[in-house]
Amino acid sequence: MRISAEALLFDSDETLVSTLRSVVRCWTQWAADYGMTLEDVKQVEVHGRPAAAIVADLLPADQVAEAVARLENAEVADANAGGVTLVTGAKEFLASLPSTRWAVVTSGTRRVAEARLSHVGIQPQCLVTVEDVTYHKPHPEPFLLAAERLGVDPSLCVVFEDAPAGLASARAAGMRAIALTTTHAVEALDADAVVADFNSISAQVSDSGLEIVIAH
Repeated sequence: MRISAEALLFDSDETLVSTLRSVVRCWTQWAADYGMTLEDVKQVEVHGRPAAAIVADLLPADQVAEAVARLENAEVADANAGGVTLVTGAKEFLASLPSTRWAVVTSGTRRVAEARLSHVGIQPQCLVTVEDVTYHKPHPEPFLLAAERLGVDPSLCVVFEDAPAGLASARAAGMRAIALTTTHAVEALDADAVVADFNSISAQVSDSGLEIVIAH
């Protein structure tokens, strides 16, 4: 399968960086600090949503800011301590792309995203985080902003995502999408193509754009 594009937009957690163990560690301790368990946290939608939105569903409004800051500090510390790893093939795939043709678009904060990405050696020239937008995924604004910053028409962008919220955001932005099965089953992923990781994907670069080749 081949998909043409002018730019590629990547989610961060569980798309480029495997963060699940770090997230479980940090959220488990955070929940305990607030008299909850991880199972209590999972009673609300978590995948692909900003931490602040999740926390707001779990705590009174006057506790949210302090609770989010505590969680962010824990996640940065865990990443800096080596708590995250690369998704298979991600770094090699990014290395095959011109640095001006791709961006990372995450629902996380800039501090957390930069800590996780830098730990695995990924340094995007364009990084869109929750602080950059008014509306988060599944709203299209995050991906539309990344396209604008790259100077590419949204219809010529292809999104890489693992979560239904992110895929819905890509669709709403008028973009095609490739899903990774790192957090959800195939049937939960509405995408143009679904892959396990980046080992089955390559990119051919020319003056006219990019062509993504997906091997099956």
